[in-house]
Amino acid sequence: MKKIALLSAAVTMISFALIFIAYDDGGDPLENAFENKIVLGFAQLGAESEWRTASSQNVMDAAVKYGIELMFENAQQKQENQIKAIRSFIAHRVDVIAFSPVVETGWDNVLIEAKSENIPVILVDRKIQSEHQGLYASFLGSDFEEEGRRAGAWLVKKFAGVSGGVSIVELRGTDGASPAHGRALGFRQAVSSDARFRIVRSMSGDFMRSKGRETMAQILEEYYSPEEGRVIDVVFAHNDDMAIGAMEAMEKIGVAPGRDVVMISIDAQRSALEALRQGRMNCVVECTPYIGERLMELVRDLAAGREVPEAVYSEETVFTEDGDPGDLPDRPY
Repeated sequence: MKKIALLSAAVTMISFALIFIAYDDGGDPLENAFENKIVLGFAQLGAESEWRTASSQNVMDAAVKYGIELMFENAQQKQENQIKAIRSFIAHRVDVIAFSPVVETGWDNVLIEAKSENIPVILVDRKIQSEHQGLYASFLGSDFEEEGRRAGAWLVKKFAGVSGGVSIVELRGTDGASPAHGRALGFRQAVSSDARFRIVRSMSGDFMRSKGRETMAQILEEYYSPEEGRVIDVVFAHNDDMAIGAMEAMEKIGVAPGRDVVMISIDAQRSALEALRQGRMNCVVECTPYIGERLMELVRDLAAGREVPEAVYSEETVFTEDGDPGDLPDRPY
C-alpha cells in the first residue's frame, strides 16, 4: 500500500510538472512559467462602445498570453474613478500602471504619486496634457490628428470639381478627450485651405450611439430645412457609434445617409463597415483597438528596466465607398 501511495504521489507531481510545461510551450512570450509574474494595473475609461469593449478584451487576452498578472478596473467614464483605481494600483505596488484617460487634464497629482513610488505609467489610446515632464513612460495608440486629416483629405477629394459650398456637421467626442481634440484639429487642417467647406454645427455626442442619435435629431430639428435652403452635405463623426446613431436619426425623418448626406466616421467597427457595404456610409477611417500584445511588450520592457519609445502608433488604413465591398474585413467588434 505504501508503494502504491508513493507511486500515486509521484504521478501527481509529474502531472503538475507537465501542466506547467504545457503552459510554457517554449515560445515567446512565456519565457519562464516558474518566475514571479509581472503585475500590471490597468484603468480602462469605460465600456461606452463596442470598440472599447473589444479593446478591453484584447488587453485581457494579451495579459494571459504573456503571463502577466492583470488588475483591471472599469472607470465608467468618470475621471475620479480612474484616479481612485490608479491610487489603488500604487498601494498594491504593481510593476506598471496603464490607463486610457477619460480627459486630457487633471492627472498630475496621481501620476506624481506613481512616479515617487518608481512605478512607470503607460498611456493607452488617449493622451494627457501636463506642465510636468516625465509623468509617463510611453503612449500607445493611434495618431488622432492623422485620423482627422485622413477623413478631411478624403472629403476634399470627394468634392473635387464640385461647385458651391459644402455644409458640414461635426459630431464631437467627449470634450476634453484627446481623440476628440486631435480628430477635430486634423480634420480642420485638411479642409481649411478650401473655402467651400464650412462646419455649420459642431456638437458633442460623448462617443456614444445614443447621444449621437439625440444630438443629430436636435441638429436636424434646429438646423435642417431644405425649404429654407438649410441643408447638410456632410456629417463627420469622431467615432462609428455616434455616426450610426446619427444615421438612425436621419432615416427617421426620411433623409438617406450615404446618399443625401455624405457620412464620414472613425474606428472601422463592424457596424460602420456594414453600413459602408450598404451604401449608407461613405468613408471610415480605421482606429484599431488591438493594442494588447504591444502593451504587454512595453510592460515587460519597463518591468525589466529597459528603455521604451516615447510613443508607439498603430498602423491603420482608410475604407471608402470607392473600394471593393468584398475586400472589407469581417470584424468581431
